[in-house]
Amino acid sequence: MTEFKRPLHLGLKLAQDAPITAFRSVWGIADDAGFHHCWGFDHLTSVGPIGADRPVFDGWMMLAAMAAVTRRSRMGLLVTGVTYRNPGMLAKLAVTVDHLSGGRLEFGIGTGWAVEEHRMFGIEGTDHRVGRLSEALRLIKMLWTEEVSDFAGRYYTLSGAIANPKPLQQPHPPIWIGGAGPSVMKLVARHADVWNLVGPQGTNPADEVVKAASRQLDETCATLGRDPATLCRSLQLRFDGGDTAPLLADVQRHYEAGFSEIIVYIGGSEPVQAAAAVAERVLPEAG
Repeated sequence: MTEFKRPLHLGLKLAQDAPITAFRSVWGIADDAGFHHCWGFDHLTSVGPIGADRPVFDGWMMLAAMAAVTRRSRMGLLVTGVTYRNPGMLAKLAVTVDHLSGGRLEFGIGTGWAVEEHRMFGIEGTDHRVGRLSEALRLIKMLWTEEVSDFAGRYYTLSGAIANPKPLQQPHPPIWIGGAGPSVMKLVARHADVWNLVGPQGTNPADEVVKAASRQLDETCATLGRDPATLCRSLQLRFDGGDTAPLLADVQRHYEAGFSEIIVYIGGSEPVQAAAAVAERVLPEAG
């Protein structure tokens, strides 16, 4: 496995099953305590073992609100689903949040895995999701960096497209790609600044899964001619409150394994208290 000597960056994530007041409080904790980044997600219904009927707010609108009430923490969605929006619209949303936040956006994107959610709302595009993501990444980067964009793909097209303003971050916000399949790994090696790994919904990834996926990424980078050391690695760890000692041990162990961007995914019945516990007992010790 590739060795890394990057600083450890901790983030907080609150995504679902919480009132707006809880989100505002968690954003404030992240910003005031000095977490490097703060996250939401991009779904139309709640996901995981809690079922599909719990409260969920729009991810991009939440990021715009987060940009307005925070000062320091970087922000993003882990991850926005490529199937939910036209990539041109997604590029525009991202640029808007990048400007609202003063250049603090981290652009997380993935294939959009929640098939049942697509069925509920009649969203097309569950076929060839990796191909759609591949085209969308090329298209979005064109819109962020070129004055006029033309693109003729299998799934998406641009014809003399003008996209102003450009992002504050140059050449564009850091791109995070989530996933661990062989086809997604190729997109990570080609396009990503950060690779994000997450376990099954509601769980933390097992150590052997983390190590195997990281080795697979090393091999993919080597095949495609990319130095793996140029790619940051990110992991999401669940925390629903309680004893923070196991969480701190997990953070430190995975950092030693090369994961420098670690996001604590807050859940449980008291997310604000859980976030405060991470800020008080994990953040100071993790560095």
